[in-house]
Parts: sequence; C-alpha cells; structure tokens
Amino acid sequence: MRHDRLEELRDGLIRIVGEQQVLTSPEQTKPYRTGIRVGQGAASAVVIPRDLMQLWQTLELCVKLDKIIILQAANTGLTGGSTPDGDDYERDIVIINTLNLNRLILLKGGAQVIAFAGSSLYQLEEKLSPLGRGPHSVIGSSCIGASVVGGICNNSGGNLVNRGPAYTEYSLFARVNQDGILELVNHLGIELGACPEEILTTLQQADFNTEDLAESERLASDHDYQERVREITSPIPARFNADKRRLREASGCAGKLAVFAVRLDTFPKPKKEKVFYLGTNKPEDLTELRKQILTNFKVLPDMGEYLHRSYFDGADLYCKDAYLAIKYFGTGFIPKLFGIKRNVDRIVSQWPTALFQEHFSDRTLQCISRLTPDHLPPKMRAFRNQYEHHMILLTSDQSIKETQKFLENRWRTNENHSYFECNETEGKAALLHRYVAGNAPARYQILNKEDSGELLPLDVALPRNCETWHEILPEEILSQMAESFQMAHFLCMVFHWDFVVKKGVDAGKLKKQILDLLDQSGAKYPAEHNVGHLYKAETDLSNFYKKIDPTNSFNPGIGKMSKSRNYQQRSTPG
Repeated sequence: MRHDRLEELRDGLIRIVGEQQVLTSPEQTKPYRTGIRVGQGAASAVVIPRDLMQLWQTLELCVKLDKIIILQAANTGLTGGSTPDGDDYERDIVIINTLNLNRLILLKGGAQVIAFAGSSLYQLEEKLSPLGRGPHSVIGSSCIGASVVGGICNNSGGNLVNRGPAYTEYSLFARVNQDGILELVNHLGIELGACPEEILTTLQQADFNTEDLAESERLASDHDYQERVREITSPIPARFNADKRRLREASGCAGKLAVFAVRLDTFPKPKKEKVFYLGTNKPEDLTELRKQILTNFKVLPDMGEYLHRSYFDGADLYCKDAYLAIKYFGTGFIPKLFGIKRNVDRIVSQWPTALFQEHFSDRTLQCISRLTPDHLPPKMRAFRNQYEHHMILLTSDQSIKETQKFLENRWRTNENHSYFECNETEGKAALLHRYVAGNAPARYQILNKEDSGELLPLDVALPRNCETWHEILPEEILSQMAESFQMAHFLCMVFHWDFVVKKGVDAGKLKKQILDLLDQSGAKYPAEHNVGHLYKAETDLSNFYKKIDPTNSFNPGIGKMSKSRNYQQRSTPG
C-alpha cells in the first residue's frame, strides 16, 4: 500500500471535522477496521463526521487525494464488507464512520421516512412506535444494532415476510463518475436545491414540506415480496443479493456509493400479536408446514423462524449476556455496550500482563452471564430437550386465528412433534432468543480457541421448491467442523449455516466443496448479508458494482473483485 500525502490528508480531515473526529493510530482505528466476525486490514485514517456537509467535504478531500473510501455505520456486517480486507491495496484507505449522522425525518404523517446514513433500525422502530407504525425489519435478525442504510445497501431483511427485504428507489448518494469527478445525486423525490451545499443543508435542517410530496412511480419498499414467497414450485430462490430486479442505485450497492440518506415506506403495526412455538424431530414436518401456510393461508404469519437445536444451544450458551442486556436495558443499549467493549478491549490490549488480553470483554461478559439464573421459560427448555428442530411463528391480527385453527387440526401433539401457544412473556423470550443467536459462532470461537479454526459463515437462499434442505450437507462435510450452527428465515428458504472449522482443516477447500453442493441444489449465495470479502460476486452483481462505481473508488475488493483503480488486474511476475 502506498502512503501518499498522508500529512495533507490528516490536516485536511481535521479542518473539516475537528481533531477529535479523526483517528489515525492503529489502536484507535482497530475497532473500525476489524469486522465483528471476519475481516480486518490497514487504514490510514478513520473519520467520524457530525453532519452531512462534513461527510461531503470528507469525500471531496479523499477523491482529490486519490484515497480509497469505505463507508461504515454500525460495523455489524457479517461478511467483512464494511472493513478493509488485508493490506494489499494500492491506495491508502480512509474509513468514514457515519453513526453520528442518525437523523430520521418523518414524511406523510409517518407513512414514509427519510433515514440518514447512521440511523439504526432500533431508532427507527422507536420513532415510529408512537404513530402505530414500524420499519421493514426489527432490530436486525442477525446483527443487532444494524443501520437502516446498511440494510438497504445489502438488500437485508425479509424475515417479516409481509413487508419484504430492505429496498427503495429513493436515495441521496455521492458517486465518482468515470472521469473521476465526485457527484451528488438527489433521487429522494424531494426538491432540496441545486448544488451539494444547498441540498445537504436543506436536508440536514429538514427545511422542506414533509407532507405535500409529489407522486412518483418509484418504489420505497418491495411490494411484491409476499406474493413471490408464495410461489413454492419455483426453482429460483425468493431473494438473494445478486437478484438484478432489486439492484438499483443505493439498493444493493454494498458501499460502492456513498449513501447519505434513503426514503422508505413504513408499515402499520398490528393491533395484536401472538407467538407459536413448534418442535419436531422430523424436518419433513416443517417442510409440509411451510407448504400449507404459503399455499392456503389467506394472511401470512409475519415471521417463520427456524432454529436447529445447535443454534438454540449456541444462543443459550454464548449469547445470554446480549439477551439480558436487551431484556433489561432495551435494544438501544446494545450500541453503547459495543462501544464499552471496544474501549475496554483497547485499554486492556495495552496491558503487558493482562489475564485475558485478547477478547477480554467477551470473556468477562461470558463469565458474568454464567452466574445469572436461567433466562429461558420452562416450556422452551422442555422443547429443547425433546425436539431437534424448532420453529417460531409470529402472527398478528387476522393470521392469529388462521394459525390457531391450522395447528389445532394439523399439528396435534404426537410422538414426532408438538407446539404451544406462547403467553406474552414466553413470546418475547422466544423472539429475543432468536434475535441474539447470530453472535454465537464468534463467541464460541473466542472461548474455544485451542480447537477452533476459521469461522465459515454461509448465508444461503435455497430454491422455493426445495424440500431436502436438511440433507444438502453430508456428514463428511459436517464432521470437519468444530461446531455447527443452523437457523433460517424458513418461509423464505433463507438459511444461515454458520460453522467453526476444526483447527488444521483447510477452510478454503472446505468452503469450495460446500459451495459446489449448493450450486448443484440451485441455491444462491449470499442471500442477504451481501458478498463482502467472503463470496465471489455473480456477473449481474459485479456488473452493477462497476456501473455505479466505475473507478473502483468505494469499497474495492468486495465480491472477490479487483482492489485496483478502474478494476485493473494486477500483473504477476513472469
């Protein structure tokens, strides 16, 4: 990596955002250039702008000095797509963290919202709750603390099947065109001004009419998803990151644009909700359940989440601290907890004789959580012991009675399966147990370092007509894992198979074997976490990236693509 004009870069950034908002030492930048599961690399600076104008000026300086730009919000990406990957970049990297840019502007009485780059799903949920409305997703099914714009950039979500994955055709973004010129593009559908300064100032101050907005054919959500997911005979997955139907500007851009804000639909909150907890030892029972629901239900459940016993245990053993933090302090505490953890680990890493110098905060939280009483309801415990496969159905309003009737008639307790209708406490516990589960693989790896090799997270969309989802990976594959964790957005056929490879096993070779099997089954990957630095971008996706970022200025290297300017392939010595 070249280190050109770094003093000029640092001085310029300080003039724009102030010295406290520019981090350059390796200790300061480490939390921002290290992914929560995978990915880390070098960065010349981390910049934390306080408003949209500072973000624009930071981009101008980076483009002028020919720096790589990686935009990052909560850094909760699971495939390393919001951090550098290694130290083999030809240009210096500047990471711009947008968490301070967290404003939400309600439109049309709350029917829509403009979300700035750093706003979180939790903040949006809290903002909309008094209006009786909610966002497309809640707190993040795999990564608690996720940002709204991060979801759009990665086409995330979709576990709430009646709302669909994150998608919009309204956004405000900056791009570097093929001539290397930085441009600001306003496609929010709102007149904000003529030049960047005017547009950004007007938006920052919300100095425009938020109610009387011009009609447009642009979409602010994926209106068709609940119909698409019902097509259970289709050999094509319901949703996946390379689906070119849903690649448009900010949507699916994976950081190849600098997204300042997006405009989204919101959704009416249900008047009543009910959770049903199902267990079985025959995965075929769940296949039939899915077919019956998607074919015959007039109103779909809001959510159908599958947990294998492996992920039930993973969440139970390794995510109890997150569960308790959310239960007693709310989801809004999680970003604060992450911040505390980062600071503690940074300080402890400088101690010469620390007892747990590496991952000190995780180890400490794990020890504390073990001292607390059992946090799960007795019925869930009983189902864990009795059944290997678990399903959580979240229903609301009209779908409650339809689900009750179906389960009473078709899922009566027998030697293979059973269910129970959760009371309010049990329902909240089941959903929260599912929400925190995604942190289990990383915590397992930390605590079992001696036996653990690499993390191998797989985010897979199976064909809608797939009935052999439980048989795709053979024992010869699974036997090479130190631990396996399996869960799914089951109505969508989107699976999260998260593995910790045994120490000494070639994770790259093993991953290729798995992906070959997935190709044979008609699967698409990734489904919703985007390619990051773990997956090769399919042709449709790589062409989209090249179209929106022709000079490869933003987030180069994602999708196993070139890290060089203009996507040039490096010559190898002959």
